Amino acid sequence: MEIDTSTWMMIFFIIALVISIWKIYAFLPNKQLADDDTTDAAQEELTSIILKTIQKNNGQITTLDNLYINMIKDEDFNKEKFWRFNVNKLKKLLELYYLQNPQCQTIEDIYKSL
Repeated sequence: MEIDTSTWMMIFFIIALVISIWKIYAFLPNKQLADDDTTDAAQEELTSIILKTIQKNNGQITTLDNLYINMIKDEDFNKEKFWRFNVNKLKKLLELYYLQNPQCQTIEDIYKSL
């Protein structure tokens, strides 16, 4: 029995397709990373550190840079887990907090609501 060229091409195409799908699957992340700071739990932890820092400084923090520096100095801030944390992520978390709490528009408002 002789197999024609188009059949051989189809067989090699299917083999190549299976191998390429397997390679893509092998490189996709299958488990959550230990230092993933984009999860809801990590964001809640960062938000609680923000609130704690604002309360500890009696609302005297006026800029994001001061809040950021004080947050990093906090004993609950895990530098290994949140190594990607920066001022931009802090700003994003504050904006999210402002959306969830419309009565707060500034850091001072957050302190007053605590």
